[in-house]
Parts: sequence; structure tokens; C-alpha cells
Amino acid sequence: MKNLSFKNLKKRRWAEPSPATVSIIGGGSWATALVKILSENHVRIRWWLRDKNAVRHIRKHRHNPDYLSGVQIPRRRVKTFSNLSEAIADSEYVLIVVPAAFVKDALRDLKSSDFQQKTIVSAVKGIVPDAHQLVTEMIAQEYGVAPETMCVIAGPCHAEEVALEKQSYLTISSPNAALATRFSQLLNCRYIRTSISTDLYGIEYAAVMKNITALACGITHGLNYGDNFQAVLVSNAAQEIHHFLEKVAPHPQRNLNASAYLGDLLVTAYSQFSRNRTFGNMIGRGYSVKSAQMEMNMVAEGYYAVRSIHEINKNFQVNLPIAEAVYRILYERSPPDVEIARLRDVLH
Repeated sequence: MKNLSFKNLKKRRWAEPSPATVSIIGGGSWATALVKILSENHVRIRWWLRDKNAVRHIRKHRHNPDYLSGVQIPRRRVKTFSNLSEAIADSEYVLIVVPAAFVKDALRDLKSSDFQQKTIVSAVKGIVPDAHQLVTEMIAQEYGVAPETMCVIAGPCHAEEVALEKQSYLTISSPNAALATRFSQLLNCRYIRTSISTDLYGIEYAAVMKNITALACGITHGLNYGDNFQAVLVSNAAQEIHHFLEKVAPHPQRNLNASAYLGDLLVTAYSQFSRNRTFGNMIGRGYSVKSAQMEMNMVAEGYYAVRSIHEINKNFQVNLPIAEAVYRILYERSPPDVEIARLRDVLH
């Protein structure tokens, strides 16, 4: 994906100086966008990147050489690290922004004590493969972190548009509403508006499921289905998500029309920046999974998510025809045209 130009953006201060210190784990587009938002809000950033060359490049040139390279990284407020324990040592918040498939590996050198007295925030819109766990579930199990000390960042918010300062909306979810409110205040700025939710697991699962929908939309586009069919596909997918969440993560105050659910579903299904739609489109056009992954050189979370949802749903038996069709295409090598033709008979 091509880097964007940001030369004409105005430089402003978005907030009063904040005493907060946030560690950010991850070096991709979304991590870079969050560094931009938080640092412009005068939050102190301790940024860990796996790639030591990227760490050195950012220290010298003040931009990420691999992602959103037009975003300038302020020297005073952002420190970069290649040692993770050092990066999170003095932070109030630890923000995890790596693909779900690599979360366990990224955190493998940390201990439970490293997370004590910290708020853990997941900005990962995926599910941990093999374990088939949400990121917050994995952290709770592996490191003994209570859900009440964790948040999730959700909502229809592509990193590329954040970098261009396009108006965007985020939802911060936690069982602890006061905690969600405090963290949301670090993100509010001229081009970011935030809301809060207590539906931690529901919002995480919705973010996982919408990636599967985007794969399906991409596949149908690659097969030359039109906008009419894709609209029906997405509306049926929204119903699938609703039924799945009611079974797996019931919540009394959930509003699936809110932007964290429906908004994120729509932008991921239709946007030019959607990795999952792009990946699905390649599959629909005849690419193998491996060749599509190699050409993209970026992670499409839905590829891993659909297998986990397939496994999790064995215990719940929710009718998920769209998710199951995508699973068969990607993991059982069922022809995409055959699977989508079958879907035509069950969508309404």
C-alpha cells in the first residue's frame, strides 16, 4: 500500500499537556496512527517496534520508514525501544497494536508482574489463532490481568484516514466505564471523537466477525458480483453477527447499530483501505491463499479469524452461512464461485 502525503496538513495543538505515559507495542499503520494522535495530545509515548532498523530510523529521521511515512514523530514526546520490558516499565497504559496472530510471540518475554498497576488496552481487531481466544481473554489467562483493568479500542477508523486527519470516531470499551472514560480523553482531538461502552467481549467479537464479512465482500467483488448483491451480503452478515454475539457474549445494553458494530462492519466491508476486502478480492480473482498473502505483505486478520470462529461455534451451533462459506473457501479449498452460488439461495 502506497504511503500518503501529509505536507499540507496544519500543525495545531489538540489538547492541554497530559501527565499520562502510554507504551505502544507494534510498528504497523495503526500503531503509527495512534502514536500520532496521542503525541499530538501531549501524551508521553514509549514505542516498541520489533524491527531494530525501524527503531534506529525513527530516532534519526522521525518517521516510520515502513508505514504512514508522512507522519512526523515528535522527538520530545516519543521514545522508541527495541526492548519490550524497558518500553513498558514506566507506563500507566500499555497499548497492544500487533496483529492477533503475533500477539503471543510479541509478549512472550513478559511476566505477570510486568502488567501490574497498568491499564492494558487492545487495539487488535482479531483473534488469537490456535488458542481461539480474544486478545483480552488471552491476556487475562496468560498474565492474570483482570478484565476491569483492560480496554479495547474499536470503531470504523482506518489508519490511513487518521494520518490524513479525516474526521473519525472511536469507541473505548471496558467493563470499567470510568477507566474507559479516562483513556478516551487521551484520544479526543479535532479529528477524533470518542464514546465509551461496557461491552468488552461483544465489541471484540464484532471486530473479529466484520473482518470475515469483508473477506466475503472481497470474494464476491473478485467474482464480479455487483453492489446490489454485496449490500444483501452485508445486511445478512449483520444478522449473523447479532445471533453469534447473543449466544457467545450476551450483554444487556448492546446496540448493534452503534458505530463500533455497524459502522466498523460497513467501512471494513467497503473501504479501499480494507486489507480483508483486498485479500478476499484476490481470492475471488483466483489467487491462492499463499500467493495473496505474499503479494499483500500485510496481515488480513479475517484469514485467521474465520478458522477460530468456526472452532468456537462448534460449541454454540449458531447458523453462520457466510462465515462458513468463507471458511470452506480458505481452509478446505472449496471453489469461491461454488460457495457464493450456494449463498445466493440462503441470503434474503
